[in-house]
Amino acid sequence: MAWHDGTVTAPLTPPHQPGPHDPWQAPPSGSHPAPSVGDPDNPDTATELRQAAVVVVLVALAGIVLGLLWLWLAPRVPLVSDDTAVFLRNSEGEEAIGADGTFVLLALGFGALSAAAVFWRLRRGGVLVVVGLALGALLASLVAWRVGIWLGPSSDVVARAREAGQGVTFDAPLELHSVWVAVLAWPFAAMGIHLLLTAAFGPRDVEPGWSGYGSYYDGPVQGPLAGPSSGSPAGGTPSAGGGGPV
Repeated sequence: MAWHDGTVTAPLTPPHQPGPHDPWQAPPSGSHPAPSVGDPDNPDTATELRQAAVVVVLVALAGIVLGLLWLWLAPRVPLVSDDTAVFLRNSEGEEAIGADGTFVLLALGFGALSAAAVFWRLRRGGVLVVVGLALGALLASLVAWRVGIWLGPSSDVVARAREAGQGVTFDAPLELHSVWVAVLAWPFAAMGIHLLLTAAFGPRDVEPGWSGYGSYYDGPVQGPLAGPSSGSPAGGTPSAGGGGPV
């Protein structure tokens, strides 16, 4: 007596059809290819370096404008000489602090403007563009500080006191008392505003085209989960030996 099984297990994947996880098969229809090198939406390293260099130069040149505005808007510190020494005309005045405050407020405004301009022009710029913005803002603050001192009243207080004469009021040199606080105001403002703009309006990652994958996997089910074919009996596929007991 010999007994044969009435069913034959089909292979999981037919030889002429690749598996769904075959790494060598062609991508399904509807999938999006990766952006090519040099694409404006995904610039390469050389393009980002050029963009960052342009940002550094333009932002640093904007420091000249900040220096001129600081020289124009900063309050003056009045001094007076009695022919033996130089004194503050108003010892309780806040003009010295006002010069620092004016510089910081102007730097914060320029930081917001520069960050908005860079984000609007180079919205898809990478890390190098952001680093260029920070470096350019730091250089711009230093340029503005030196421009204000260079074009402001002379730092030779003794010579100016002799020139003005005894009892005549003259302006003290324009200077920053909290140098690093004022100089770092522009970079911090630029980085903060650029980060907020990127989080709110920055480009989002493109979602993959799932329609192509859906049409790819909607084909007939293969393997043990597949139901009996239309030409096979309900009891399963007959065996190669004819089936049934002998």
